[in-house]
Amino acid sequence: MERMKAILTLTAALAFALSPLTTEGFNGFRPDQFPIPQVDPPVQPAGFALAIWGPIYVWLIAGALFGLLKRDRTPGWDVARWPLIASLVIGAAWIPVAQFSPLWATVLIWAMLGTALWALVTAGTEDRLWLRTPIALYAGWLTAASCVALALILAGHGFMSGQAAALALIGVALLIALVVLVLRPDTPEYAATMGWALVGIAASNVSPANISVLMLCGAGLAVLALSVRRSSIDTHAQPPHG
Repeated sequence: MERMKAILTLTAALAFALSPLTTEGFNGFRPDQFPIPQVDPPVQPAGFALAIWGPIYVWLIAGALFGLLKRDRTPGWDVARWPLIASLVIGAAWIPVAQFSPLWATVLIWAMLGTALWALVTAGTEDRLWLRTPIALYAGWLTAASCVALALILAGHGFMSGQAAALALIGVALLIALVVLVLRPDTPEYAATMGWALVGIAASNVSPANISVLMLCGAGLAVLALSVRRSSIDTHAQPPHG
C-alpha cells in the first residue's frame, strides 16, 4: 500500500502539472464572471507573480519521483501522501472549473489549501528539499491564491467593496501563514512563497498608489521575515541531542 501511495502521488503531481497544457490555462478570473465586474481588483497579484507555478510544478514532480524511488515506505513521507494526493487531484480539475464558475473554483481552491496544509503539517522532518520544500511552496502559494479568490467572490457579489475585501483577505492569508509557521517553523519556503504573493499584490497597486494595500503588504513581508528569522535563531539555539 505504501508503494501504491507513492505511485499515486507522482501520478497526481504529473496530472496537476499537465492541466494547464490540456486546457486554455488560467491568468485570473475574467471581470465579466462576476455580477459586479472585477476590473483591476486591488487583491489581484501582478501577472508576473504567476510564474511561481513553474518551480512549484517541477518541484512537486521531482519530490514525488524521489519519494517513489527512494522513500516509498518511509513513514515521514507516507503520512503526507493521502492529503497531498487529494489536493493535487482537485487541482488537476481546477482550471476547467475556474473557467466557468469562480464560486465553485473558490470552494475547490480552499479544499486544495486545506489538504495541502494537512500534508505540510504532518510531513516528516527528513529530506527537506524533496519532501517539505515542494509541499511548502505549493501550500504557500495556495494560501495567497485561495484568499485572493475569496476576496474576488466577496467583492464580485457585493458583500464588500474591492478595497475592503483586499485588506480583509490579505490579513486572513497572513494569519493563516503565521499559524502554519508556528506549526512548521522548519519551512521558510512557505513564507517565501507567501512573500512572493505579497510582492505581486503590491506591484499591482503601485500605479495608481493604493497606500493601504501597499502598507499592509509591506507589513506582511516584514512579519514573515521576522517569523522566519526567529525560527532560524530558535533552531540553531537548540542544544545538540545526545
